[in-house]
Amino acid sequence: MTFRTNVLILVIILIPLTVSSSGQEQYYDELFGNDWKEALQFLEKNDSWIREALKKHELSYPVTVSIVFPELVRYSALRDKLETTMLKTLYRNLGADYADFSIGVFQVKPSFAEKIREESRSLSGWRMRNMFRKSSSYKNIREYRSAIIADLEDPVSEFNYIIAFFKICEKYFSVEFPDEETKIIFLATAYNTGSWKSKEEIEKMTGMKFYNTKLFSTENYSYADVSLFWYKKYFQIN
Repeated sequence: MTFRTNVLILVIILIPLTVSSSGQEQYYDELFGNDWKEALQFLEKNDSWIREALKKHELSYPVTVSIVFPELVRYSALRDKLETTMLKTLYRNLGADYADFSIGVFQVKPSFAEKIREESRSLSGWRMRNMFRKSSSYKNIREYRSAIIADLEDPVSEFNYIIAFFKICEKYFSVEFPDEETKIIFLATAYNTGSWKSKEEIEKMTGMKFYNTKLFSTENYSYADVSLFWYKKYFQIN
């Protein structure tokens, strides 16, 4: 056989293997084990106030929770491994440029919280515009940053930033999604990368692997894939 024939045969043999490998479904509940279970336990324990808050703001429970669930898993994995006292002090005194780190069960970063507070002032409705105090109402910037840290350390207060995020997305992304799965993929990517990116930028980042639950990254996963897995496992009607 010629060299070209040998190469063609090798390609034909390898194509099914490549397709099979790339199409293999990841079972994230098994992969993340106890951290996944602890995240589920948090949802079960806090179900009533989470549902009440989402109902109050007319947001979907399955869509919203699927998008923040990977952060609950990450929190369960890292909560005992990070010493954040020094980071909090740096943020209070110097700002997010010097210390920008995930805080609380929903793993919101101070820079993200600051942006959410700023953007929420332009939302329609008195309730959303006044969800957070104006930065000018604090004595100084250090007090303002301390208030953000306090918010993020309390699950109920931190969840307000999640709600505001979705309302900001509703304002900036007037997208008609064909189904909830498509909506989850887009919004999960927006949440993971920052809602102030353009629609085109967010779509380009869909499927990129930045998510992990290790202090020192070993293997990364797609944040949107983890969100979608949770939705399919617990809410999708087969």
